Amino acid sequence: MEEIYLAGGCLWGVQEFVRHLPGVIATEAGRANGSTDTTQSPYDGYAECVRTQFDPEKVSVETLLGYFFEIIDPYSVNKQGDDVGEKYRTGIYSEKAAHLEAARRFINRREDADRIAVEVLPLANFVPSDDEHQDRLSRFPGDYCHIPLDLLHKYKR
Repeated sequence: MEEIYLAGGCLWGVQEFVRHLPGVIATEAGRANGSTDTTQSPYDGYAECVRTQFDPEKVSVETLLGYFFEIIDPYSVNKQGDDVGEKYRTGIYSEKAAHLEAARRFINRREDADRIAVEVLPLANFVPSDDEHQDRLSRFPGDYCHIPLDLLHKYKR
């Protein structure tokens, strides 16, 4: 099992989408690359993200990113859907250099690589979101989500 952290705007929709992907074992909503280890402090520079545990024998980083790019606007800076602000930026984070290299290759192979605003950075820290945000759209399917419903449930098993 390996882990990669995906930031694609509001984490509710990203988690609901990613948790159903082939090869994904588990997900956890949280905050990446902030400066504190708590959810109780004011905004500290974090990006809302989803810790994604996956089986590399079943799905590659590149394939995961192909799915991920289906639900984000990769050109947008600090905005996804109606959600605006630095915490809604797009990003790919990992503690493994190989994951970051795979992400950079994935982006650089795209015809629109020069327009992509997705940050690719080492994971500095991860703080799990409070329980009320975990699997939010599974528990409250009518809550707001910036991802269109047809995409949100495209890979639902």
